[in-house]
Amino acid sequence: MTSFKNTYNSYSWNEVQNAIYSKTAKDVEVSLSKSKKTLSDFMTLISPAASMYLEEMAQMSHVITKKRFGKTVQLFIPLYLSNECQNICTYCGFSLDNKIRRKTLNKTQILKEVEIIKGMGYDHVLLVTGEANQKVGMDYFKEVISLIKPYFSNIAMEVQPLLTEEYRELKEMGINTILVYQETYSKATYKDYHPKGKKSNFHFRLETPDRIGKAGMYKLGLGCLLGLEDWRTDSFFTALHLDYLEKTYWQTKYSLSFPRIRPAEQSIAPKSVVTDRDLIQLICAYRIFNEEVELSMSTRESIAFRDNAIQLGITSISAGSKTNPGGYTNPEEELKQFEISDERSATEISEMIKSKGYEPVWKDWDSILQ
Repeated sequence: MTSFKNTYNSYSWNEVQNAIYSKTAKDVEVSLSKSKKTLSDFMTLISPAASMYLEEMAQMSHVITKKRFGKTVQLFIPLYLSNECQNICTYCGFSLDNKIRRKTLNKTQILKEVEIIKGMGYDHVLLVTGEANQKVGMDYFKEVISLIKPYFSNIAMEVQPLLTEEYRELKEMGINTILVYQETYSKATYKDYHPKGKKSNFHFRLETPDRIGKAGMYKLGLGCLLGLEDWRTDSFFTALHLDYLEKTYWQTKYSLSFPRIRPAEQSIAPKSVVTDRDLIQLICAYRIFNEEVELSMSTRESIAFRDNAIQLGITSISAGSKTNPGGYTNPEEELKQFEISDERSATEISEMIKSKGYEPVWKDWDSILQ
């Protein structure tokens, strides 16, 4: 059976890490001069040696982004449906061992959230839940999708990993995109961060994008949580995963996210600190390596950082986000997954994008890249 597991097992975490940190300035210059970048070049561009070439990388990333995506930035918004979760994750506010009030939105509450989101102008929504199969499983998802489909032309989901047949059902119901993050590709330490629950199964999660690809989903979002382990090594394995998926499920489109650990209820401190400069280097490296992939940034990041990042490769950005179920209707309720940093409204973000010479787009890329 086709699976990224085989590709993953052919690499050693320690060997990859050593290779990244052994790159030289000459390696960076050679990689930047190539017209076609390889995974080896990506490894070079995220290395410490490449940090001295950040200005050149930023200029190259800016040119590539304008060429492929024009001067448009897609806006999206998350709709948190539930904070129920059966996993213990040491970095997440929804973790099972956190003594927070649990809430799952009913139909009336969902429609109130939808009304507010539509009032902001959104036609693209991301449905998010904790991972609790019994409380928020396929039956619940089907009810929600049927309820909100008339209001949105594009619905994405970020929920627990499912089976191939279930992803096919979601696709048939009109789901366009599935996001699933490995969190960390370090098998040796993965269980330290996920000690209990289905999410603790490293390989089941690792093979989730394969199941999504086999289901024929239109778009698939990948990423890791920067700060759990060495960010450079984790990012290489993310790029390796993307490269495998693009070659195996070539009809599917792909997006990448690169969230840094944010404060949350009982959350751990980052093991690997990712500075703003580091994150800019990573964004530019992804854009130079892969001109087609969409790069998405959430409200985890600061106002100043987000304002500048859209010129360096970011093609999709959230705005006016709430990370708790019912957060748009009751913004003061403390049930959130993590603390956001950029609290500006969708209108303010739209105006910022325009001030940078870009055009904010509220629908999916299909309406842009015709």
